[in-house]
Amino acid sequence: MPAPITLDTIRTLPKVLLHDHLDGGLRPSTVIELADAIGWQLPSTDAATLQAWFTSGAETKDIAKYLATFEHTIAVMQEAAAIARVADEAVADLAADGVIYAELRFAPELHQERGLSLQEVVEAVAEGVRRAERAATAAGTPILVHLVVCAMRTGDRSLEIARFVERMRFKEPKVVAFDLAGAETGFPPSMHAEALAHARTHLLNITIHASEAPDLELISDALGHGAHRIGHGVRLQSGMLRTPNGQAILGQLARYVMDHQIHLEMAPSCHVQIGAVPDLAAHPIADFLRLGFNVGVNTDNRLISGVTASSELHAVASTFDLPWRDVERLVVNALGSAFCAKETRDRLLREVVRPAFAAVS
Repeated sequence: MPAPITLDTIRTLPKVLLHDHLDGGLRPSTVIELADAIGWQLPSTDAATLQAWFTSGAETKDIAKYLATFEHTIAVMQEAAAIARVADEAVADLAADGVIYAELRFAPELHQERGLSLQEVVEAVAEGVRRAERAATAAGTPILVHLVVCAMRTGDRSLEIARFVERMRFKEPKVVAFDLAGAETGFPPSMHAEALAHARTHLLNITIHASEAPDLELISDALGHGAHRIGHGVRLQSGMLRTPNGQAILGQLARYVMDHQIHLEMAPSCHVQIGAVPDLAAHPIADFLRLGFNVGVNTDNRLISGVTASSELHAVASTFDLPWRDVERLVVNALGSAFCAKETRDRLLREVVRPAFAAVS
């Protein structure tokens, strides 16, 4: 008899998170403490009220207002000790939520207001991550975390960042990929063609955000510039039609994504909050999963959206009445698309994921 699919049960199961922003996942209490230490003014100094403020900003269905909330988290992450603490706590929170593998992403160029070098920023993040990994292993909730380094697509440092990632991956093994992040509309990947060419030439893993209008163009542009995974990709739904009897007809781009099993790093709550879909029931993730697309469930920004890996997976499972085999498939899809060694993916699948889901399904 399968176990009921409840939030409590999902919390106990292994999960994989490929799209989680470090500067969007701070604990509210930590934001308050770090802000007080540097004299930064926050909307509130009460943790619950501050959490509600962040989430209300996310729920405006306005991507610009959503991104504006990061002013406060970025402000308190300008010193190495603060950055290491945020990374430590992020990994601890993920491990406590049952995440066994995660990729945290961040843009080091945003953390240089007080003189840190790009390398010092990455080293601080890696220090915090390793500290939390050791603690999680000691607590019996082991987790492996890697880092995705972003360049801001609204800036002009993408080639510098791509070159930095190419060098840094040999100095810091936690660094596994290059990303373009930030506002997308008006800032397509093609604006950073030189950086992406450098990344391809030097065999970097590449994931590129593509979740805003104009729909398919950003996804196509990202793939044309070498993306191995697509950050979000929710607007791919406009590239498929339904016949009157419900049969799916895939357009050229959707067919390419399907046939090449390009992983879509979907974050359903975020997609509702920024207005990409009107509500969770209208989200294409279940359709994509049933059609055979390579999709996974992510948090994007745990603080800003007010979510966890478990709450997102449960929301998708309950909204679309998914059976355990489909919940497991969402986890397996993400693990199979992780930017870590194949041996690591195979081991986690064989020793952790499969046995855990077999026990409940």
